[in-house]
Amino acid sequence: MKASTHGFTGWHMLLAISAFFAVVIAINVTMAVYASSSWSGLVVENTYVASQQFNGKAAAMKAMAASGVEGALSLKGSAIRYEIHGKGGAPAIIDDVTLNFRRPVGDHEDFSLTLRKTGGGRFEADHEVADGDWIVEAISRRNGVVIMHEAKRFDTAEFGQ
Repeated sequence: MKASTHGFTGWHMLLAISAFFAVVIAINVTMAVYASSSWSGLVVENTYVASQQFNGKAAAMKAMAASGVEGALSLKGSAIRYEIHGKGGAPAIIDDVTLNFRRPVGDHEDFSLTLRKTGGGRFEADHEVADGDWIVEAISRRNGVVIMHEAKRFDTAEFGQ
């Protein structure tokens, strides 16, 4: 048996390097396509305007926190319930509650609900909520004035979904 007289040549090295970079470029392109199609990257429409409104919003949030008004969200099947109460645990006097459901990444499943009042401080709606992580923004109003505005992140597994 005769040994090969041609060893690892420059052409072999060129092919190896070309194959390596082809794989790296293919992975980068794939990841870029997934990244651009799954999330807009947009947190606020206009960062300058948002920065100008920050102090006012921070003061309003501090005032809401000091008021002692708290809300609690619950999910059972397609039933969505939101209860809101004041400092002493008594139901808060609220006219309407709007819930904005948002995915932490992506906006194709986002939706908003205006809940119907079912009793003192109790509101509900029927809507299927897909499994997984959500951020829910709850806005409670009385006479058109926001009384409570909060956002909570949860996983539907917390509610036994």
